[in-house]
Amino acid sequence: MLAALLGVSQRSIERYLKGDRKHPPRPVNAKIDAEVRRLWQPQVRRRAEQRAAAAGGVIVETRARFGFSSAAGSTDDPRMRRITQPLSPTHAQQLFDAHHAGASERDLEGIVAAGLQMAYFQEGGTRAEDLETVELTDVDYVEFNIRS
Repeated sequence: MLAALLGVSQRSIERYLKGDRKHPPRPVNAKIDAEVRRLWQPQVRRRAEQRAAAAGGVIVETRARFGFSSAAGSTDDPRMRRITQPLSPTHAQQLFDAHHAGASERDLEGIVAAGLQMAYFQEGGTRAEDLETVELTDVDYVEFNIRS
């Protein structure tokens, strides 16, 4: 199976395992590299996401239209804002889980909006306590940086 995957003979694989052959030809080496990346990269990425989410290491940068709803008579007209803010570990984990579950872009925007509501607009619960929801629309761009 491995031989077929790499496009070499079974005997070549046996030689590599036995140590008779140590350096595969460039094309075979490239195939080995590609297969290792294909198999291991998702696991490496998942571990990095888990570490970043647990430590609050997910930073979102976006330029989008933000609208608010709060107590009667105190709403703000939506306007474009550029925000760079770390997400809480809870919101970061929700974002990763939703993404891996195949959530729609609109659902992911809702998670980002809730995270920015708490972190940016309410400053972790220290202000704007009557702010009920933040809506994120007209997204110009959004970037996520994971610091580990």
